[in-house]
Amino acid sequence: MPALLRFSAPRGLKVSRAEGQYVWDASGRRYLDLHTGHGAAFLGHKNKYVVARLRSQLESITCLPPIFDTDILEMALESMGRILPSHLGHLFFLNSGSEAVELALKLARKRSGRRVFASFTGAFHGRTMAALSVTHNQRYRQGYDPFPGETLFLPFNNVEALRAIDERVSAVIVEPVQGEGGIHIATREFMRALEERCRDVGAYLIVDEVQAGFGRTGRVWSHTEHGVKPDIMVAGKSIGGGFPVSVVAVSEEVAAGVEEGEHGSTHGGNPLALAAVVGGVEALERENAPEAASRMGEILASQLREVASEFPSVVREVRCKGLMIGVELKVKASPVITALQEAGVLALRAGLIVVRFLPPYLINEEDVGVSISALEKVLQQSVKGGAG
Repeated sequence: MPALLRFSAPRGLKVSRAEGQYVWDASGRRYLDLHTGHGAAFLGHKNKYVVARLRSQLESITCLPPIFDTDILEMALESMGRILPSHLGHLFFLNSGSEAVELALKLARKRSGRRVFASFTGAFHGRTMAALSVTHNQRYRQGYDPFPGETLFLPFNNVEALRAIDERVSAVIVEPVQGEGGIHIATREFMRALEERCRDVGAYLIVDEVQAGFGRTGRVWSHTEHGVKPDIMVAGKSIGGGFPVSVVAVSEEVAAGVEEGEHGSTHGGNPLALAAVVGGVEALERENAPEAASRMGEILASQLREVASEFPSVVREVRCKGLMIGVELKVKASPVITALQEAGVLALRAGLIVVRFLPPYLINEEDVGVSISALEKVLQQSVKGGAG
């Protein structure tokens, strides 16, 4: 058989099944999943609401673009209408976060007539060409110049630096909580100043909620904590319970200029994805997932900080917003993540030195205990290894 083209090192773990906050390997060993498919399974594996909607949809229509009216399209629009910020009254369904970012940038550039985007240090918005152009990490960008437009990268959370945003800038894109960048949390002062600067110079404000959104940070949408109103919001990952789907939601002003053929997607808004969205919103609302994320995030972060205080030679800082948690180390994160996996806990990196935990809202205090115990053992081994 052909070999898989790998852009990331394999984890060396064959997963045979998954349910809730756990996965099992081929031998039947259970692992606590704090990786959740790069955060996409925030609602847990095999979420009952999502699975029920998908099963039902499989019996009727599975492949049809949203140029045709269907019951499931109406249900998905109604579901999203219950949770979207009220000023973002128009949306388009796509398949991935990167694809959503591509559309957001296209809409802003065409309407503004400007070629410069602004983004921030530590930003990650995807790896397709336009999304990559506003992603900061040089490791991902290397070899792909020239990008389709100039990007101005500014220091994240630096209000003074926002003065560099001027009338050349088409749009500014920002994550309320940087995921890949290391779980760095935008301040209210920064977000409010950013919105004001965009309004002053006529630039569009794009908020990227692909990882932070849909309840993970303790709110349905993380940016609403700051009282800002973006012109465009992109979301993905969790909104379909892990099923591939994303959304671009825009203001009336942005929507008013949409032209036929301006954008399209073969599978964007397909009936199965729409069914997953309906089930995802059901789970979010009926299970009060944001509240659970806020409560369990506080418990997990509090205990992680206690562990950090025990290992000051290895751990620099713990950063947390709901169930987006980063443990910044003074050593490389990869060996720690490998050791955690051996101890039965799945996590992922953010940059080179941050261990990132993205649990589903279903985790309980017993799960927290398991993850804390595993991390303590791994850090003890790291300290002994350093001493040796």
